[in-house]
Amino acid sequence: MKKRRRLLTVGDIHGCRCALQKLLIKMSPNRHDKIVFLGDYIDRGPDPRGVIDTLLALQRKVPRSIFLMGNHERMLLDVLAGRNLPLYLANGGLATLLAYMGEGLLRLPSSHWRFFTNLRPYYATTRYIFVHAGLRPGLSPAEQTEEDLLWIRDAFLASGFDWGKTIVFGHTPLRTPYFGPRRIGLDTGAVYGGALTGCDLGTRRIWQAREPGRP
Repeated sequence: MKKRRRLLTVGDIHGCRCALQKLLIKMSPNRHDKIVFLGDYIDRGPDPRGVIDTLLALQRKVPRSIFLMGNHERMLLDVLAGRNLPLYLANGGLATLLAYMGEGLLRLPSSHWRFFTNLRPYYATTRYIFVHAGLRPGLSPAEQTEEDLLWIRDAFLASGFDWGKTIVFGHTPLRTPYFGPRRIGLDTGAVYGGALTGCDLGTRRIWQAREPGRP
């Protein structure tokens, strides 16, 4: 019997490596599946560097993995370019900076640098648009600013605009996964004591895992 090719997606991880590893065991993605990660892999949580190691190992086993840019990855890249350090520190970036610090210098392995610089702004299929934060109503995905793709909240969440596809997003922490008309929200606050959420979009099956010791 031919194995179904699943379309999977995972919400904001924020340095919660243990939760990520437990979630991947539950989801058990294989080389036939496509799995889309919605961004915010780093910051605030206990092991941001370990999260990237885990995702790189997964990519070798599941070559159809898709990784989106989150606002936290953009802030890290800005800091590496010499910009906006206070903003990054105010948004939980210290944990990530310390994880990459060596001999007083910020050192990213080349594989991690490639990971961060190759993240996608959004990803679209025939039925879904995957994006970290959301979309500005009235504009197509290609017309969006990076700021909106990575940071937008109220203007997206309060809008009834129909892009003709279901928008799958993270960024805004929710108590439970949100399934609404043309919207699916999957950031369930793993770093704040909630769960890390994964979803099979074909069946709407949900898996969740928690990070030990989170408040």
